[in-house]
Amino acid sequence: MNITLRQARPDDAAAIYAMIYELAVYEKAPEAVVTTPDEIRETLFGEGSKTEALIAECEGQIAGYAVFFTSYSTWLGRNGIYMEDLYVSPAYRGLGAGKALLKHIAQLAVQRQCGRLEWSVLDWNQPAINFYLSIGALPQSEWVRYRLDGEALLKFAE
Repeated sequence: MNITLRQARPDDAAAIYAMIYELAVYEKAPEAVVTTPDEIRETLFGEGSKTEALIAECEGQIAGYAVFFTSYSTWLGRNGIYMEDLYVSPAYRGLGAGKALLKHIAQLAVQRQCGRLEWSVLDWNQPAINFYLSIGALPQSEWVRYRLDGEALLKFAE
């Protein structure tokens, strides 16, 4: 099957939302998805958005997506790219869509003279971990990711 990549468009918001929800179900957290297709359209594609998205298509059908944005490393003194999501629907896995999406983002990182490309993966997601290791990515086990959100964020920001 032929995999093609393209920039995501506002009219892809519903499909992106559907895949976000599929990903959340896979990650055992569908209740954590509080966004809507309209909000995705507004925030991902709205004026001033600093986030980019790619769509992978297989035979004209949306097979997967990736969402990423520019980060910055003070240690490197350069920008980087942080990939928030990389997802391929189950029916299209094993065809190379995920690898094509990640490779395209890596090429953008090189073209933009970024110092790194980073992402996170759940520690139990062995298929993803195996894939990332197979392309030469290394886990950063010495760093622990923290998050401040919801009520804790609101309270701390007072």
